[in-house]
Amino acid sequence: MKYLISGGGTGGHIFPAVSIANALREIDPSCEILFVGALGRMEMERVPQAGYPIVGLPVKGFDRSHPWKNVRVVIDLLRSMCQARKIVRDFRPDVGIGVGGYASGAAMKVAAKMGVPILLQEQNGFAGVTNKLLKDDAKKICVAYEGMERFFPKEKIILTGNPVRQNLTAGTKEEALKYFNKEFGVNFTADKKTLLIIGGSLGARTINQSIIAHLNELIESGIQVIWQTGKNYYSDCKAALGILLHETVICTDFVSQMPLAYALADLVISRAGASSISELCLLGKPAILVPSPNVAEDHQTHNAMALVNKNAAVLVKDSDAQNNLIATALQLIKDDQELLNLHTNILTLALPDSARIIAAEVIKLAQK
Repeated sequence: MKYLISGGGTGGHIFPAVSIANALREIDPSCEILFVGALGRMEMERVPQAGYPIVGLPVKGFDRSHPWKNVRVVIDLLRSMCQARKIVRDFRPDVGIGVGGYASGAAMKVAAKMGVPILLQEQNGFAGVTNKLLKDDAKKICVAYEGMERFFPKEKIILTGNPVRQNLTAGTKEEALKYFNKEFGVNFTADKKTLLIIGGSLGARTINQSIIAHLNELIESGIQVIWQTGKNYYSDCKAALGILLHETVICTDFVSQMPLAYALADLVISRAGASSISELCLLGKPAILVPSPNVAEDHQTHNAMALVNKNAAVLVKDSDAQNNLIATALQLIKDDQELLNLHTNILTLALPDSARIIAAEVIKLAQK
């Protein structure tokens, strides 16, 4: 069997795509998989690192603020569709899998017109533009949230959850303490609560600014902090910490051992991207979500509210974060009963084995 997987632009699209590919390969080691991405986007680097070939299209997103600049975008879209046609003709996939993003729109539209059955995977609680445009071409649409009939035909929807990074549950609290103490020269102990702050690989400006504004309170609270700043903000955050360097605060641009960070965390502060939320659900981690205001159609708020409405997470608006985020975190992390409530409720929303379930649906389409 041959599978064409397309999408990317962000880790939120790439992680699920690679997880689906890994699941397909586990079920059928002899299958062939080809990715189609957008030139210059992060999938062109991350997918080969995961061991899969990828072809790049010159497709770009529309500039909604400057419509006159979209002439070039339309030209690149037409070029991309011509290239996608050649890719489909040469590779001859049995199924096309679209995970969202610019490249997915061009590749999946062309594949469907050439008779290839299409499966879409929608990560968010508010459907992305690309998947909404492809809904009539798709045979099946795998979603992570209930109520997606607002966007897609009900008969095509399968509630599967979002595939997450492998081995997230690997590692114990004891192993985590040993790793972080040795790697970062801190003195973390098992009897203290740990706050994990993550804002994505590039970082989250508002979250970082909120931490900087309340560093003294964090240090004086007596809790342990793992602060992933993202590479764009690391130098500023490190400088702000400066002489406040403390044996209970880790400041780093990237946490390479996320399973160990999660194992140690009693509370997580995070953006509300679909992949992050799926990981938190799977691990049952109490969380304060700060939805990014810089995403299409405010879909991170929709993602967060799906948890908040079930008392499975706490939401702090981006505009309120600098004043309220750290105070909310310090109050919550000392409230054992509320932490337990959030842990219990978020676990009920977990959908494990998502990648394998989606892969099984893909194989069904191929066999038809």
